[in-house]
Amino acid sequence: MTENSLRTAHTSDLTAADLRAARALLDEAFDGDFSDDDWDHGLGGVHALVHAGDGTLLAHGSVVQRRALHNGRSLRVGYVEAVAVRPGMRRQGLGGQVMGALERVIDRAYPLGALSASEEGERLYLARGWERWRGAVGTLGPQGVLPLPDEDPPLLWGAGLDPAHALLIDWRDGDVF
Repeated sequence: MTENSLRTAHTSDLTAADLRAARALLDEAFDGDFSDDDWDHGLGGVHALVHAGDGTLLAHGSVVQRRALHNGRSLRVGYVEAVAVRPGMRRQGLGGQVMGALERVIDRAYPLGALSASEEGERLYLARGWERWRGAVGTLGPQGVLPLPDEDPPLLWGAGLDPAHALLIDWRDGDVF
């Protein structure tokens, strides 16, 4: 039996078949609750893909650049998106492989990492050293600053930010975080 392989590649270096396989995996893993906006959010950055020896895509995640405002500073953020493991293959370390690759990208290219986690996924991220943001969140949208008091706070990587100051993430269609 051939071992699994981990590959990282920018969206521009993925084939149409790679992208179709990733979208199909995400649709399956999220049980149909993965929108076109969610898919769009995961494109344009670096993808981590774990394939089985037979070429089947087992796990995927990506990190894309976003901007956040905090305490008068604009920060480049490596934002993790579209992390999923094929159902039936979970709890075997595949999510950790994907996150390890994405965290390396963040460590080398961004001063801050961020992500929005499902309740199930949050355990993986917290165990890896991601931290829950304790301050207020909002977005800088078409109408200016919009506080998001009901938004679940993101998880941060390498932050060291002061929670006394709000974290404002750039606006986008679909879920802001």
